[in-house]
Amino acid sequence: MLLLAFDTATPAVTAAVHDGTAVLAEAFQVDARRHGELLLPTVDRVLREAGVDKRDLTGIAVGVGPGPYTGLRVGLVTAAALGDALGLPVHGVCTLDAIAHQARREGVEGPFTVATDARRKEVYWAAYDAEGRRTAGPAVDRPAELPPVERAVGAGALLYGLGGASGPEHVSAGALADFAAAELAAGRELLANAPLYLRRPDAQVPAGYKAVLPQ
Repeated sequence: MLLLAFDTATPAVTAAVHDGTAVLAEAFQVDARRHGELLLPTVDRVLREAGVDKRDLTGIAVGVGPGPYTGLRVGLVTAAALGDALGLPVHGVCTLDAIAHQARREGVEGPFTVATDARRKEVYWAAYDAEGRRTAGPAVDRPAELPPVERAVGAGALLYGLGGASGPEHVSAGALADFAAAELAAGRELLANAPLYLRRPDAQVPAGYKAVLPQ
C-alpha cells in the first residue's frame, strides 16, 4: 500500500504519503483563502520528501468534509483528476473521522465530540465513543443545539468553548492517511469521492432579479 492523502475541508491545506505502516512525509499549512494555489505544490513536496514517484502510488485518500463549498471542492476535484490520470482508486474519508483519529493518537480518551468551524455561527460536528467509533453526525448546527458535550476537539470547539475544548484544531493529512490505511487493511470500505456539504453554498443565484435584455 502506498497512499497519497490530502484534505482541503478546513482552513488547513495538508498532504501526506503513507506506506500502509507509517507516514513517510507530511506537509501542513493554514491558509483558508489559498487552497487552490497551495494544494498541488504541497502534494509535489510530500511525494518528493517521501522519495515516491506518483506512478508507484496504489491509491488516493481525500477528505470529503463536511466543509465550506469553495475549499472542499478543490481537494475533491484534484483527487478525481489525479485518480483518473494515474488510474488509481480514490477513497473518501470524513474529515471529522480523521480529526477524531488524530485526537486518539494524541491521547484523547473517553467519548468526545469533533467540531469544526462551519461559519454562520455554526459548527460541523460528530460524536465518538470511547473506542473512537462515530455515534452521531456528521451534522451542522449552532453550538447551543448540540447534544451534551463533555469533551470536544477541533477549531469549532475552540472557537465556541465546547466541552473543555482542546486540539487538534484542524485535520492532519498524516492522520487521515493513517485512518484510511487502517480501514483498507481491515477490508472496510471508505466513502466515495463526493462532498459532505450538509447545507447549500453561501453563494447562490439571486431570486427575482430583473431581466436587462430586451424582450
